[in-house]
Amino acid sequence: MSSADVSQTAVRVAILEEKIDVAALHCEVEDDGAGCSLSFIGTVRDNKQGRRVLRIHYESYAAMAERVMLRIAQEAAEKWPIRRIVIEHRTGLLEIGDASVAIVVSTAHRAEGFDVLRYVIEALKRDVPVWKKEHFEDGEVWVQEGP
Repeated sequence: MSSADVSQTAVRVAILEEKIDVAALHCEVEDDGAGCSLSFIGTVRDNKQGRRVLRIHYESYAAMAERVMLRIAQEAAEKWPIRRIVIEHRTGLLEIGDASVAIVVSTAHRAEGFDVLRYVIEALKRDVPVWKKEHFEDGEVWVQEGP
């Protein structure tokens, strides 16, 4: 995909404290040239390595995190013909079942959409400066998700 094509990709990224509205994100990526819209939603689960998780608190340096998220979205748009992509990551205290991260993408074909989702979530986990405090029944621990 050429840089001219990448500039045609609609991209939005955000670090936010309010709940992620997945249905609204799917509406945001609707595009007449897309054959599909796909999403990856990361949620807070109730266990980790045999320990019961009660909740998770996420923190981030939002301006830096959003710059990195935008870079990741643009890299994905250089690799695949993305029509639209939205990436949101929550901060603050999240309960079991809450969405912590959402990636929603529209592409012409499903195969490339699935490839985009895998690429973006792996890059987010590796590169975005987000920290989480995992609250367990028997204590708490800070975990850095990004660099």
